[in-house]
Amino acid sequence: MKDNNSKPIRINEWFVPRFGPLKFRAFIGMLFLPYTGMCISFTIIGSMLSESIAWDRALSIFIIYFLGLGVSAHAADNLGSKKIKPWGNFFSTLELRLMVMGGLSVSYLLGIYYIITFTPLLLIIAIIEGFFLFAYNFELFNGFFHNNFWFAISWGSLPLLAGFVIQTNSISILSLIASIIAFLVAYVEIRISRKYKERKRKPHDIVDCNTNKLERSLKILSLITISFAVLLTVCRYIIEQYNIF
Repeated sequence: MKDNNSKPIRINEWFVPRFGPLKFRAFIGMLFLPYTGMCISFTIIGSMLSESIAWDRALSIFIIYFLGLGVSAHAADNLGSKKIKPWGNFFSTLELRLMVMGGLSVSYLLGIYYIITFTPLLLIIAIIEGFFLFAYNFELFNGFFHNNFWFAISWGSLPLLAGFVIQTNSISILSLIASIIAFLVAYVEIRISRKYKERKRKPHDIVDCNTNKLERSLKILSLITISFAVLLTVCRYIIEQYNIF
């Protein structure tokens, strides 16, 4: 399917629902839920590494990243892309700006509350993530930060550290090692994703096996990451509730 400028859009992607009005489907698709889920999973994993867990903070960092990156960053990407806009003209400039400002406003207000009351170290991550949101998605500095390395930093390493910091107001060796693993997972994901998008943009009259393999890899990677975060959360909850160990 194409937009008004005859550029391909991603309405038929595997992560886009097949039901509902077209604009609803496009909005859910724009959230890139499997990949947003991976990023949020890193924040949860980071929180679960804490010796003791404040569950309200784990939920808050979940909300902060869902709104800040899941909504605002993806809206900014569609608004600011200098190349192919992922979702064509489904959303007006005003709608996209409202998504960017609305998501960031709520996420930063929530973040500021915890920065002031519990975890001032979170301020550093908040500033860096805010910078990356604009530098990456609007391709500032001639697109210097719009690449796989900085994506893996901002969507892998920093979210995991944010999850740990909001719990402890510190950074440990364990959290640094975990953030490196998160970086590697995010880096693999974005490399596969870019190859997948390139192949999807090309017209195909027959089913392309390589494209299907890339899509399957993305599904598996996102499922494993999200499942691990859920499993770790359940284990930590049981341990906390029943004072195991």
